[in-house]
Amino acid sequence: MSLNLRKEPDVKYVRPGDAACPGCPEAMGLRYLGMALGDKAILVVPAGCSSVIQGIIPKNSYHFPTVNIVFAAGASTAAGLAAAYEMLGKDAVVVVWAGDGGTSDIGFASLSGAAERNDNIIYICVDNEAYMNTGIQRSSLTPYGAWTTTTWKGKREHKKDLPLIMVSHRVPYVATASVAYPHDFIAKLKKAASIRGFKYIHLHAPCPVGWKFDADKTVEVAKLAVETGMWILFEYHNGVFRISPPSRPYMNKEKRKPVREYIKLQDRFRNLRDEDLVELERHIDETWNWYIMLEQWTSRGQK
Repeated sequence: MSLNLRKEPDVKYVRPGDAACPGCPEAMGLRYLGMALGDKAILVVPAGCSSVIQGIIPKNSYHFPTVNIVFAAGASTAAGLAAAYEMLGKDAVVVVWAGDGGTSDIGFASLSGAAERNDNIIYICVDNEAYMNTGIQRSSLTPYGAWTTTTWKGKREHKKDLPLIMVSHRVPYVATASVAYPHDFIAKLKKAASIRGFKYIHLHAPCPVGWKFDADKTVEVAKLAVETGMWILFEYHNGVFRISPPSRPYMNKEKRKPVREYIKLQDRFRNLRDEDLVELERHIDETWNWYIMLEQWTSRGQK
């Protein structure tokens, strides 16, 4: 899908005066969400940075109707809202906007249940790779080697592959996205909104505060995640898995940048040893092998 951001709706979907940190990727992502879905979007926001951002303001700083809800109930609340709007005959796109902790950990049962029921919602995991709003604690989406206040020597486990877990639910649509590639994210949002049933988008959202990099480098860090293979952009639609165009060059291992280029900008990786870098590179290669195999296997029936 060809997009021109200048032709997207010119509305301030995150109004001036919000309490987001400098360089916040969540504020960027919400702007792109508005550009894609416009006034049809209804937000359900579990506890997290985005709920804190707008909860400080007397009303809120968003140009969307917004429901704040507890960690574990994002998907189920959205499912109820979607059903209610449908009964009323109103055209709305109900979107869960949740962090990695509220998605992969505390909210996973609700998420999996909505996927199994094929509820007609879009669920977006805004992944800043830790519980940032409560003090930078480890989540299951924190990557190997990263410092948090609960893994102060560096996390010893690899990041949970939640997008692939959602693919295993065999829902109509699963995609990954990045704040560094707004055209790709907006196109995926528009596509998801056109599909009936459960849709899941996993948005990579580097956090300057929790990852410890300069606030003007959010897009640079996000882009390097893709260029090093640490973050792979893909779509899964009706049983077919396909690597997205921004990531396709990096299917070739020789074209990926060294992972050191990505982690050197982030002080959360300050304790990494040489053997940890080797392990990260090994894990990147393994993940790419899985994804390439999935693309090849699911594409057979399309030929």
